[in-house]
Amino acid sequence: MPENIYRHFDLLLIIYLSFFGLFIVVMLAITSPTTPDYLSIRKPLVGSVFASICILGMVATFSPRKCSRIFYRGKEYDFQEGSTNAKSTSLILGLKMVHGHHPDCEGFSSHEFRIGGKTFCTGCIGLFFGALISIFGTIAYFSRDMYVPPSFTAFGLFGVTIGLLAPMLNLQIILRFSLNVLFILGMFLILIRADALIQSLSVDLLLISLCVFWLFARISLSQWNHRRICLGCTKKCGYGQDVPGRL
Repeated sequence: MPENIYRHFDLLLIIYLSFFGLFIVVMLAITSPTTPDYLSIRKPLVGSVFASICILGMVATFSPRKCSRIFYRGKEYDFQEGSTNAKSTSLILGLKMVHGHHPDCEGFSSHEFRIGGKTFCTGCIGLFFGALISIFGTIAYFSRDMYVPPSFTAFGLFGVTIGLLAPMLNLQIILRFSLNVLFILGMFLILIRADALIQSLSVDLLLISLCVFWLFARISLSQWNHRRICLGCTKKCGYGQDVPGRL
């Protein structure tokens, strides 16, 4: 029978902490509690750290199982290394890229799309392009002085919130892709608005830490949702345990 989210205290705690982090962002935007520090190194350092995280995230979207082992080491999951095939992988510069990693069944029909006989994970590709756009935005903002409108905080909060909720919603391919793009862009908008408003290295690093935690929460919710789909499926294909790493 389908898995109930309320049975998972750890997952509920992750959700609570994620939305508490969003509350912190709101309070920072309202109160601007710190005195600006005009360190010349602040913007280059923050921009480099955030861009590096985006790049690592882009790489991780093509190595979902290895990424899952980092977060879920010691748990009894069957990763089924042979479950991927030529349709879901590509060899680029001698490296094997995994771009499709969901079972081919109705329950996951909106989680994958096909281009030229290849299957691609909708969520992973959305996160990839969100990170790619954010890298260009990071270079543009942190390399010069730019005006950041207050509305960026609201747009950022919306993007992160809807991105966190996306795994629990029954979405079509285009919408699932778009919300994953917005999820990463939301983090970027929150960061640059806070940097422009508060101009504090410690606040910037706090928000970057929150961004990493939100991504971890997004992965955890996605894994729970995929396990729920598999447990509620009547087909016994053996994929039920191969949940970690799917977005």
